[in-house]
Amino acid sequence: MSDTSVVSNSIDIEAIRAQFPILHQQVNGKPLVYFDNAATNQKPLSVINALKHHYEADNANIHRGIHTLAERSTTAFEDTRKAVQAFINANEAEEIIFTKGTTESINLVASSWGRKFLNEGDEIIVSGLEHHSNIVPWQLIAEEKGAKVKAIPVLENGDLDIPAFSNLLSDQTKMVAVNHASNSLGTINPVREIIEMAHAAGAKVLIDGAQASSHLIIDVQALNADFYALSAHKMYGPTGVGILYGKRDLLEKMPPYQGGGEMIKEVSFDGTSFNDIPYKFEAGTPNIADVVAFKAAIDFINELGKENIAAHEAELLSYATKALKEIEGLKIVGEAQEKVSVVSFTVEDIHHFDLGMWMDAKGVAVRTGHHCTQPLMDRFCIEGTIRASFSVYNTKAEIDTFIAALKDVIKKFKP
Repeated sequence: MSDTSVVSNSIDIEAIRAQFPILHQQVNGKPLVYFDNAATNQKPLSVINALKHHYEADNANIHRGIHTLAERSTTAFEDTRKAVQAFINANEAEEIIFTKGTTESINLVASSWGRKFLNEGDEIIVSGLEHHSNIVPWQLIAEEKGAKVKAIPVLENGDLDIPAFSNLLSDQTKMVAVNHASNSLGTINPVREIIEMAHAAGAKVLIDGAQASSHLIIDVQALNADFYALSAHKMYGPTGVGILYGKRDLLEKMPPYQGGGEMIKEVSFDGTSFNDIPYKFEAGTPNIADVVAFKAAIDFINELGKENIAAHEAELLSYATKALKEIEGLKIVGEAQEKVSVVSFTVEDIHHFDLGMWMDAKGVAVRTGHHCTQPLMDRFCIEGTIRASFSVYNTKAEIDTFIAALKDVIKKFKP
């Protein structure tokens, strides 16, 4: 068995794990091993307490009230916007729009930017690694506008075929939408290179950062990304909160995504004038408490340091990958050189759903299925995979438990 508390980067894992109450329980009579972090990761006490404090002490609607609770709530809400700005190095806080998650952020751009700037015959390029939420919104707006959606092929190791991407680019390309890291395979895409190539062709670029947000350094100015989307729940924060970053000049040219309160300046039956960014895109009462608690999640990541988080997760990924490769009949799907802490695999003659159910019986939470990436599964001629994904609070000892459970389950199917 391996050390549970210390790895090469000297993070005190037991001190970190103590901050996550949900980890200290049994599932089906076994200690919980939570390896479904790519779907959502768990929340530290600082986030839970921030949510609780808001409802106990500061709960009020924001921006329009002048009483004390409204002002405190507004300040906390806008403090999170500033924290996000710093976290991704946006030029200004006004370029940060709160949404309910990456999916809504992408839909906002597809609906608003796409409706104004796409025309018949234009082309949108996505990648074969994309989550459905970075495919379907583009298909919908393309159908409406008479545009076309094209896909960057995926190589056998899970990397994108960049020469093929170069050949797809043309004068008709108006948008390139790709993920920073794959939720299914863990592949880290060369987004800086992709952005440079797209801009050289005159296209705009949206980066889906949902899987990258807790693992990789994000600098939207250095990347020169036009749009960047992420979700709080994949970076130790609450569900139902995300952000869209957009360059000011683009956001100012885009029409509102939804109508209602907050996003207006003046309303009359003769017409309506709209608010400045970011409020133009934040109609209605937002998810105030969860936005406030999101800041605690950002603080948690900043205090640990992304370099330390990444080093620990990389060590876990390497340790798990080596152990998995020693299991007969197991095939890892996606072995790109640059990966976040995700490993997907299949086991010969065992359906991924069956294997996942048996693993849960042993207290091990993994994800099974197509992971909302059906085109990617089709690329590899499979229905789905078993996916194990690791976070900063996971340990090598948990991987040992996972591997032992996996071997035991495989024996049940292959005596």
